[in-house]
Amino acid sequence: TIATNMAGRGTDIKLGPGVLRCAKCCLRCVDRDCANCENDHDMTDECVADMPCGLRILGTERHDARRIDRQLRGRSGRQGDPGASHIFISLEDDLMRLFGSERISKVMTTLGVQEGEVIQHPMVTRAIERSQKRVEMHNFDIRKHLLEYDDVMNQQREVIYAQRLNILEGGDLRDEIGEIFEDIIGRMVDAHTDSGDIQETWDLDGLREEMRRVFLVDIDFAGADVTTIAQDALRENLRRAASMAYERREQELTPDVMRRLERLVFLQVIDRQWRDHLHELDRLKEGIGLRAYGQKNPLLEYKSEAFDMFMSMVESIQEDAVQFVFRAQVGQPPAGDAAAQVGQARHPEAHRPSRTALAADPGATSSTPRPEFGAQQARPRAEGSPSDGETKREPVKKSAKVGRNDPCPCGSGRKYKKCCGRDA
Repeated sequence: TIATNMAGRGTDIKLGPGVLRCAKCCLRCVDRDCANCENDHDMTDECVADMPCGLRILGTERHDARRIDRQLRGRSGRQGDPGASHIFISLEDDLMRLFGSERISKVMTTLGVQEGEVIQHPMVTRAIERSQKRVEMHNFDIRKHLLEYDDVMNQQREVIYAQRLNILEGGDLRDEIGEIFEDIIGRMVDAHTDSGDIQETWDLDGLREEMRRVFLVDIDFAGADVTTIAQDALRENLRRAASMAYERREQELTPDVMRRLERLVFLQVIDRQWRDHLHELDRLKEGIGLRAYGQKNPLLEYKSEAFDMFMSMVESIQEDAVQFVFRAQVGQPPAGDAAAQVGQARHPEAHRPSRTALAADPGATSSTPRPEFGAQQARPRAEGSPSDGETKREPVKKSAKVGRNDPCPCGSGRKYKKCCGRDA
């Protein structure tokens, strides 16, 4: 029987009557009738050596791992059955050629060993074991290196799954959204006021556009003295304006609907962003090994790049979720369907931001309310409802088509193609 490495693993090979040796003699017992056996004598060591029996395993080469060799040898000698194993190896095998010592070949050449002659020497056996140990250590380093890469992804996975679990268990996201507002506005102010306290170089138009895009709040910087506003005061004023817009949105949808909308939106955005992030990490892992040519550690480079990508994903999750919350259109469930409370979130410009004047007082604190920072968002007109002064259009009824050679329906008596159908 010619078998591969994994053949018969975990299964005992049953030996037939022509393979097993009789318990009383060294000859093969065919009929297992020891009472009438002519060779009724005790079994001796010489008999065992002269008459080998049982399952014999013949290996054509040594494997890279000693574990596989032991599994192959273990096919024989099962359940107390007799058996033996022999493995043949050549000095030209891949194991000996790549990891074996060249000293063995030189010693064999010095001793004058002919090609094809069987070599049974403890030095060869030890050399084979050392070669297998080197291969095993090499494979161990590969698995350990791969585990270190997977640990980076596993740490990120724990953070994302913990956030998803909090949402699935019905956690209140109101306080978390307040922190998200601060993070988003802080990044906006830092990006458009990167020159510090030099207000003349601030990109206020870009900051205004970012506020419109994320929070649907239009901040008017025209009437404000920008030169007297510090970054902290600007950051606090924008945060207050976004919070007031959020309060109006919650009053519009009711708190219960708002909490459910927030959970659905965050779950949808997190799942989409996490899938894209996993694909990006796989692509990063494929080419990160090339950093070694630049005398850099690929693992450290992978950790750094993966951390930057993860932080970018978190920022993208925050901005996309906030935009969905402000733009989602919530529809009423149909009659008899009490489970559907929140409609699908869409991105049309359902709410258009209104202009809001910027306060010129730089010393305002968070405890001082500023209603002028609120954005009076216009309520969208329901789809299909006529506007003021617009009459309802009647449906167009389709009539039967008149043929070109049929009498004209106007009653002139001529054909349709030469009468009213001429202009058609």
